[in-house]
Amino acid sequence: MTSGRMYRYNVKDSASSTVSKCEVEIAEYTGHKYCVALNSCGSAIMLMMKCAGLQPGDEVLSNAFTFGAVPSAIEHAGGKAVYVESNYDHVMCVDDLEKKLVEYPNCKFCLISHMRGKIADMDAVKDACDRHDVILLEDCAHSLGVEWKGTHTGHVGKVSAISAQSYKMINSGEGGFLLTDDAEIAAKCAVYAGAYEGLASKHTTVPGPEVFADLPTEIPNYSLRMSAIAAAVIRPQILTLDERREKYNKRYAFVTEKLVERKGHLLSIPVNTPGMTPVHDSLQFNLNHDITDEQVQNFLDEAATHGLPVELFGHKSNARNFVNWKFAPADQPLPLTAKMLTRACDVRLPLMWDDEDFETMVDVLCESLDAAIADEDVMA
Repeated sequence: MTSGRMYRYNVKDSASSTVSKCEVEIAEYTGHKYCVALNSCGSAIMLMMKCAGLQPGDEVLSNAFTFGAVPSAIEHAGGKAVYVESNYDHVMCVDDLEKKLVEYPNCKFCLISHMRGKIADMDAVKDACDRHDVILLEDCAHSLGVEWKGTHTGHVGKVSAISAQSYKMINSGEGGFLLTDDAEIAAKCAVYAGAYEGLASKHTTVPGPEVFADLPTEIPNYSLRMSAIAAAVIRPQILTLDERREKYNKRYAFVTEKLVERKGHLLSIPVNTPGMTPVHDSLQFNLNHDITDEQVQNFLDEAATHGLPVELFGHKSNARNFVNWKFAPADQPLPLTAKMLTRACDVRLPLMWDDEDFETMVDVLCESLDAAIADEDVMA
């Protein structure tokens, strides 16, 4: 702030760049060779499709349960979203992926979203994509710190994106990173983001000039760079990721154990896919379908009166409900996802709360369910 050098390229070299230092630290944490910092994860998702070769009108398979920014990025990149069912563990249904790969033989890309840090069977997903010659891309916006079989998420696919938006593991208000081991994709991303003329030399985690070649004159500059301010805010948070993962997971284990113990007949907790090491920075649970729509709304209202926001993913206004993506509508029914969303609930686990506050959270959730449900048969 004192120097006024908030533009990432207003430095003499990459070693002097706060943004380049941040890219190095992110790449070291995730284990990727290349990293490009961007103004948002939405930009990173859009660019990873374009850099992977998506052409206007290309079909992109993606989760039916994700945030609206994902189909928005597909639309932004010029693709057409084709939705794959999500199951009650809130991950992509591999059986439906296999079905859609057959039904859409011209599809060239699968963009899997690790919604709320939950990971599908990535070996099965990759195998299915490989058998159909489909490029796998990973939206890791919610999975910073999450591992698949001992390796950070984002390595099964050809390219991935993480987020620094305010509700993620690192928070700069807005921000994102494209991560890959593919030199051509990294070079294209840097140019699309705004590395015009010779500015790629002020990056550290991109390939050499021989890969860039004539790219700065062949592809457009979208000006999607991360600012030095955002990078400066992010850097100290990277050092605390593992500590925060441990704290989140400990609190999540306590809350879920107590919820199942007290209200296991009314709800279920999504099961982690074997092979994943989670970061549970939020809580999701599925209410039983015996509970009516009216009772679900009563539960949400009751919790709100006690100061605890509980979101229903299937609410008519929720941006994670695919029926609200009228800009990229589903072209066939998605009954499994639609039914799941009607009972799928979401609660933040605030990092700054004390451990004792989570005892209160459990009490509020349980007592709100009791107050909302009048049908004694359901509660029995």
